[in-house]
Amino acid sequence: MTPQAALSRGLSMLAPRLAAPLPEGATAKLMAYLELLAKWNRTHNLTAIRDPLRSVSHHLLDSLAVLPELPPGALADVGAGGGLPGIPIAIAEPARRVALNDANQKKGAFLRQAVIELRLGNVEVHVGRVENWKPLKRFAVVISRGFSELAQFVASCRHLVAPGGVLAAMKGTFPATELAAVGECCDCRDIRRLNVPLLEEARHLVLCRPAA
Repeated sequence: MTPQAALSRGLSMLAPRLAAPLPEGATAKLMAYLELLAKWNRTHNLTAIRDPLRSVSHHLLDSLAVLPELPPGALADVGAGGGLPGIPIAIAEPARRVALNDANQKKGAFLRQAVIELRLGNVEVHVGRVENWKPLKRFAVVISRGFSELAQFVASCRHLVAPGGVLAAMKGTFPATELAAVGECCDCRDIRRLNVPLLEEARHLVLCRPAA
């Protein structure tokens, strides 16, 4: 199966769960993003996954599987690295404002180049430590796909969340130990098991709501 065919199959499996169909041209833009990621990955350590088929399932479909579980509104992807899950989300939902954050300058350079080449008008990039980031407008969703353990994610990023918003932590197996380490500053009891097309590994999304 080619990466293009795998993506088309995965998207058809995911489509019934999405609130709206993907915009025209989204599939081509997702593949263009993977090609750009692979090109930069030859000289920069953006991702350990280099096989194109695994990139479709472990990067694109893994990122898009969270969409049915996220509330609407502006989204910040912290520790975005190579742009996951923020760039696939931005492609799938062009009306959603997306901010990509990473402390690494080289990764930040890739994120900026990806925004330009993919013509992502709904995306902004902030390079620097997330603890020092003071955006003019806070976010309805602050998401991470491997930024840190849950307690550290909450401590470092809760200042970015708008009132009523959520911190969304993408995890593999059920993170029982990490959940036990979160204090009373956040309610992290809302845990969604994700069904990622073409991926048999366990995936969970932990939605944490900061205390008022």
